[in-house]
Amino acid sequence: MSAARFFVAGKVQGVWFRASTREQALALGLRGYANNLVDGRVEVLAVGDEAALARLAEWLGHGPAQARVDRVIREPAREDEASEGFVCG
Repeated sequence: MSAARFFVAGKVQGVWFRASTREQALALGLRGYANNLVDGRVEVLAVGDEAALARLAEWLGHGPAQARVDRVIREPAREDEASEGFVCG
């Protein structure tokens, strides 16, 4: 089991980014959350198989059709930071 925190910058708020991220994460069997940050970025914490995290990271690089992703930063995280399921805050 692996864990990662992603910070996604660009036009990622108000374009269904968090809900779409939740759909992707659940389809990949990941747990965690997606939250809007006050600086306009979206923070995503995901826990699960490393291959699934890599697929999520790839998807975060473009997001849903309405989004414009300028940058994705991946940082290590701890597995215990995520509860069961995947929530949007």
